[in-house]
Amino acid sequence: MSEVQLAVADSAAMHRLGAALAQLCEAGDVVVLTGELGAGKTTLTRGFGEALDVRGTVASPTFVIARTHPALGDGPALIHVDAYRLSSALELDDLDLDLDASITVIEWGAEMVSALTDSWLEVLIERPTGTPAAADELEQPRLVTVRAVGERWQPAQLAGLSAAL
Repeated sequence: MSEVQLAVADSAAMHRLGAALAQLCEAGDVVVLTGELGAGKTTLTRGFGEALDVRGTVASPTFVIARTHPALGDGPALIHVDAYRLSSALELDDLDLDLDASITVIEWGAEMVSALTDSWLEVLIERPTGTPAAADELEQPRLVTVRAVGERWQPAQLAGLSAAL
């Protein structure tokens, strides 16, 4: 397992990080996002979708649980899942999503990802301790830890992520 910690200054940098992560992924890959409400998970996923050139606006899938954004070109689709209301990986499987042909980004999925795949990227988004609350919380700095789990990922793949910020 390898990991990298990144200081993400604002929402524009979070968006760029999502785009950089998308460049590392291929069909069948799973990315799990963990962070409190308003941490920037959907902002990161918007960058992901833009880099993959997918159809539709990437928005939080909270109320629909999962959204599939087909690729506009030859690349894989993006599946964006909010697993907050799911109790198990079986419920995710019941959605009958084509995980093998898509790149899947799962918010709140840390507890179920190991039932889906042996390799994934884990992204933990944290507000540094002592950062005061602000009117525009998305513009506060974040500490993002990207951890590669499983044989699919090599340490060198994460090394260039800081250049995107």
